[in-house]
Amino acid sequence: MIRLLFPIWSGRQRLANLLRYCSKNSLLDQGVQVHAASLRMGFGFDLMLSNDLIEMYSKCGVMDTASLVFDRMTERNVVSWTALMCGHLQNGNARATLSLFFQMVFSCLKPNEYTFSTNFKACGILNVPEIGMKIHGMCVLTGFETVPVVGNSIVDMYSKCGRINEAVMMFNVLPVKNLISWNTMLAGYTLAGQGEKALLWFHRMLENGEIPDEYTLTTVLKTCSRLGKIREGSMIHGFLITSGFPCSGKAAIAGSLIDLYVKCGNLAEARRVFNQIGEQNVISWSALILGYAQEGNLAEAIELFKQLQNNSKQVDGFVLSSMMGVFADFALVEQGKQMHAYAVKVPSGSEISVSNSIVDMYLKCGLLDEAERLFNEMPARNVVSWTVMITGYGKHGIGKEAIRLFNQMQSNNIEPDGVTYLATLSACSHSGLIKEGEEYFSQLCRNRWVKPGIEHYACMVDLLGRDGRLKEAKDLIENMPLKPTVGIWQTLLSACRVHGNLQLGKEVGQNLLTLDGENPVNYVMISNIYAEAGYWKEYEQVREMAKAKGLRKEAGRSWVEIDKVVQFFYGGDDTHPMIDKIHQVLKEMERRMKEEMGYVHGVKFALRDIDEESKVESLRVHSEKLAIGLALCHGGWDEARVIRVFKNLRICGDCHDFIKCLSKIVKVVFVVRDANRFHQFKDGLCSCRDYW
Repeated sequence: MIRLLFPIWSGRQRLANLLRYCSKNSLLDQGVQVHAASLRMGFGFDLMLSNDLIEMYSKCGVMDTASLVFDRMTERNVVSWTALMCGHLQNGNARATLSLFFQMVFSCLKPNEYTFSTNFKACGILNVPEIGMKIHGMCVLTGFETVPVVGNSIVDMYSKCGRINEAVMMFNVLPVKNLISWNTMLAGYTLAGQGEKALLWFHRMLENGEIPDEYTLTTVLKTCSRLGKIREGSMIHGFLITSGFPCSGKAAIAGSLIDLYVKCGNLAEARRVFNQIGEQNVISWSALILGYAQEGNLAEAIELFKQLQNNSKQVDGFVLSSMMGVFADFALVEQGKQMHAYAVKVPSGSEISVSNSIVDMYLKCGLLDEAERLFNEMPARNVVSWTVMITGYGKHGIGKEAIRLFNQMQSNNIEPDGVTYLATLSACSHSGLIKEGEEYFSQLCRNRWVKPGIEHYACMVDLLGRDGRLKEAKDLIENMPLKPTVGIWQTLLSACRVHGNLQLGKEVGQNLLTLDGENPVNYVMISNIYAEAGYWKEYEQVREMAKAKGLRKEAGRSWVEIDKVVQFFYGGDDTHPMIDKIHQVLKEMERRMKEEMGYVHGVKFALRDIDEESKVESLRVHSEKLAIGLALCHGGWDEARVIRVFKNLRICGDCHDFIKCLSKIVKVVFVVRDANRFHQFKDGLCSCRDYW
């Protein structure tokens, strides 16, 4: 540890220099020594040194002490207030920043340009444009709007709050436009999901004579990735090469190029760029690893990760979290456990983001007890930690535990954000906690800092729809202050299907096709509601409309891990080498279920106007049944054990009934994770209580 020796002080300036050195290098222990020395020397109430102490403690993450220094000051200036605001912002407490700002204004002290820019950042983080507009008004009155750092911060604030039109208006009136101004608008369009406009803005920048920097190029390449614009991205790649831009030495750009080619399905080019990089760093490694994983090539992704470890590169928290996310999405519990063991051994493994990812991985793999244990052992938790656990409880159908955790989180002075409210409302919906869901939605609507978004309204539509209150759900959509999306109408259509309300379903279906007539999911949902009502002519018409447009829905697939190898199945799959044995086992299970429980197939879920025998055959080859059949072939069904199956779509009603009955006649517990939630089948019952 570095030790600072204190000779006889020549003056307060030397103390200030030492504090600034400690602040710059995050030397808390040494900073405390300087603090003690300043007190001994009679500088305890010195304004300049107190300001430096606030900054030092803030940079070292000790905000309680920074606030204590501030509170004990007998004199404060704008630097004092701004230093503490910056400290809170840097340590993730944007609300405290804004609270201090208004306290300062009420104390009749005038903000400076850094005070304004700091608070505009806070408004952007919290997504509170109303407060940002008030502060903007103060800038106009005091003349700070024309200061570049403030003007750019205003543009950034409006962009991050989704007010892109206001951001453009502010940009246009900036008296001085620098590269930061252009980059801020470029990022704003990207954040707003207006990728095409972001690319036009990039061309406008070049036409205006602006020379793009690393941030510009990284942003525009990410935009090309999201839009799948490989041609435009390749042109930018060519521009980098012809202009001599050292992209191989710029980690962020190299990583963005790899990500571009990966997202556009050109892994060969991504690998070529990776191999051309002079010195591969963690960013480029992670981009390629995640690319292979997202393409479903898990073997290559894991092999690359091993190479990364063997290359003696310092694996950072982002890579660990990302890899953990891959294992979570595919429910690869064995690989997840290995990654957990590795994370324990490296410094970055102790980062809170990594701990959150590990908890999330165990939850998504169905290991609730393990996730709870890790969550309880975490030395520090942030809002993400709590939200991950609340989401997990909700997906597992344990709504009351999710509510308990939400209340405990607030008792621990952790303020929920919009995602936390969404997780809690979703948990209420999955568990049928209607009254509680309405109460938390009302609480959200009254919240000063967090405003309900379209996802929160969709949760309420789902909650009301599941309870059969379809008219209330429709009224909520039509009267909410936000424009209805495809997703929220799909939620209502699902409720219409569950409750057999064909008339409202037809109306909602028309809204869906008007909003998005190119989405195959909409046609599938509409045709299914006709099929369940027995309107086969209308069913075929909707299917023909989708077929004429060349639309195909995502194929349903399920997977199960057998002896540390993941086996994938699609509906009707007959390619597995054990397919005959799988069918034999499934038929034997059906025979026993019929004899012992009177089980019959839910042929209405076949959704085809064909004979009963053909419907039964089509239901038998659903992907989740094939996965279960394979698992039963390995290990039998007379020993108590758990079989975990994972599916990319929502489980159908027939498969749900089938697995419930199956769990009654065998000693096996089945855990199925579908696109919506977890189902634990045991002794003829499901944890969802048939509410999914």
